[in-house]
Amino acid sequence: MRFLGFLLRRIVGIAAVMIGVSVITFAISHVIPADPAVAALGDHATDEQIAAFRAEYRLDRPLVEQYVTYANGILHGDLGRSIRTRRAVSDDLADSFPATIELSFTALLVSMLVGIPAGVWSAIYRGRPPDFIVRLLALAGGSIPVFWLGLIVIGLFYYQLGWFPGGGRLDTFVAPPPTRTGLYVVDSLIAGDLEALRSSLVHLVLPALTLGYFSTAVIARMTRSSMLEVLGQDYMRTARAKGLRERVIVVRHALRNALIPTITIIGLTFGSLLSGAVLTETIFSWPGLGRYATASAVSLDFPAVLGVTLLAAIVYPVANLVVDIAYYWLDPRIQRG
Repeated sequence: MRFLGFLLRRIVGIAAVMIGVSVITFAISHVIPADPAVAALGDHATDEQIAAFRAEYRLDRPLVEQYVTYANGILHGDLGRSIRTRRAVSDDLADSFPATIELSFTALLVSMLVGIPAGVWSAIYRGRPPDFIVRLLALAGGSIPVFWLGLIVIGLFYYQLGWFPGGGRLDTFVAPPPTRTGLYVVDSLIAGDLEALRSSLVHLVLPALTLGYFSTAVIARMTRSSMLEVLGQDYMRTARAKGLRERVIVVRHALRNALIPTITIIGLTFGSLLSGAVLTETIFSWPGLGRYATASAVSLDFPAVLGVTLLAAIVYPVANLVVDIAYYWLDPRIQRG
């Protein structure tokens, strides 16, 4: 019962965040001194064409009425129709969001698999060469802009060495697997399409490494800091006095407690990966949410921009909810509180 109450409070908080985001983004989109009708039809459109366009997208209605219509559509799963693609925004998001999720999850997986062991390694060898190497790489990861790193990576491994493809999700002559989840790796496994699986994995390497490098540095620094704090606790000295092996002490006792603050960083990192994917997807021609958002913003496609913003507003609180649930199960003090 206590867990259900804990979960219910978080869900109510997410609903409140979504309402606030929808109001703010809707207001901002209508304060911008730009006319989406002119942007869509061009400067040579007649007054009759502009008026018909405004009537079609209900831009000629009062602002409050427009928001009520928009909010009512959200409750029914209707995010409006894109001005640029002339499709339902929900359909556009359903096509582009899985690509971003696949890229972001792969980048996060790389960050965790590299960042956590690197942070542990750095803490164990504090003040020695391995520690300096990890700290130097972490400092570089926090300083190098994503777009610059992406250009360097694609120039070296695609143009110069030819080891990996330069962009897209699949090779030109490889057909996409039957859509089940929208994640090409998962769909390829389900369909048993080994060629599509190989192609999708190869295309993931460069953008995932580029996107995940910054978060790897953040996770490594946080893990190192937490491990240093835990390794200095009294119960760690007691474990050594009992004759436990150092590997058991580090993995079973130190790492579990050190991961609690690291989990927070991982949850926040996932949100930053979604925002950082805008530049990464543009550089690597990745057909995900970032490219869709960029194209929509440039063309003043307000329904699409609002849909992307609302989706991002859902992802951040949900990521925090997952972190809170992980806290709840990892830390008994939260369960008692």
